[in-house]
Amino acid sequence: MIQVNGHHVLELFHGPTFAFKDVALQMLGNFFEYFLETGSNDGRLAILGATSGDTGSAAIYGLRGKKGVDCVILYPKGRVSEIQERQMTTVPDENIHCVAIDGTFDDCQDLVKMAFRDPTFRDEVHLGAVNSINWCRVLAQTTYYYWSYLRVTDIQKDTKIVNFSVPTGNFGDILAGYYSKRMGLPVGRLIVATNENDILHRFFTNGEYHRYDIQKTISPSMDICVSSNFERYLFHLAGDDSGVLNSWIQGFESNGKLTISGEKLEEAKTDFGSARADTTMTLATIKSYNDDHQYMLCPHSAVGVSAVHQLDLATNDTVCLATAHEAKFPAACSRAVDPLPEPPIELSQLYSLPTRSTECPNDLSVVQAFMRRRIQDRIANEDKKASNAAKDELKAMAVGAAVVAGVGALAMSFFRKRS
Repeated sequence: MIQVNGHHVLELFHGPTFAFKDVALQMLGNFFEYFLETGSNDGRLAILGATSGDTGSAAIYGLRGKKGVDCVILYPKGRVSEIQERQMTTVPDENIHCVAIDGTFDDCQDLVKMAFRDPTFRDEVHLGAVNSINWCRVLAQTTYYYWSYLRVTDIQKDTKIVNFSVPTGNFGDILAGYYSKRMGLPVGRLIVATNENDILHRFFTNGEYHRYDIQKTISPSMDICVSSNFERYLFHLAGDDSGVLNSWIQGFESNGKLTISGEKLEEAKTDFGSARADTTMTLATIKSYNDDHQYMLCPHSAVGVSAVHQLDLATNDTVCLATAHEAKFPAACSRAVDPLPEPPIELSQLYSLPTRSTECPNDLSVVQAFMRRRIQDRIANEDKKASNAAKDELKAMAVGAAVVAGVGALAMSFFRKRS
């Protein structure tokens, strides 16, 4: 965590894929492997995940090579950055399968949700989740709210309450901050920072959670118009009443609109602040921080920084979450800064590696058939390898036995001659 322009920046991009998702998914991958090795879930797990850019590569790096795990990641074709796609499709492990869906991230996310609603398929393949459908993701993300709060209050002894600005599309990262606050962490303002796909900003401004078509922006990981984690917050806003929540969600699913007003809207505004930064504002933030403070922001992190300036909260008791390394988005960042800083070698070398992916239509039955084939192929390969290993072991034992027998025969012959 560093201080820039009067506020703090929490750099969450120092993991293997240079994005904040690594914090949770490195832990989740090890949890999966541990419990499968103990015999849970019959030792098998088929992960189906959706990504708008960063979750996919973080899940892949957390699960690659894990015994008993197949990982299928759906991403919207042409709607992630080239580096984000290469981070996924250059991983050669047999248990990793990347699928480019002809649609948006919301389409990918809907496919995952529908797969989980199919009990026959779910049980057949031993389906599991890496998206924040999986509560472990949100749980792991609470840790850096506590860690950064302690760092701020270590530096500034008089600070008692800390604000957080979070660039968000799917509401998972900031939901972790909300639960941290509910558990007692002295959090002040939780700022929902959005790009042009501003359904969350519109909700916290005027109570309108109304679905519009997704706009393609320079911060693709936030190009989401239905935030899957938002239902978790709405449950609490509904007074922890699942009946009220169900009526809200049914209405939203039927007409794409959920509207609150009065006391509920005021309660929501108390829980969260919000701001919207479009492409022009985002590029201006990237440029000013580079020119004036010699600090590079990725387009997503720049949205969060823009939000604190809009709300006059760029102060030393505010933490902006920097969610990804700027080198993951060179096309966007080069519109504000030229030349760009040298990228990490782990990212620059991706352009020379072979890629592997499959294109699929936005059709659940096609995706399910793909998963079945890949799981069967992987199991068949594992069985073949196990069979070959067993044969090699038998050959080695036979050779060893022959050697022992030969040595024994020579020894007997030697002793006979001496006698």
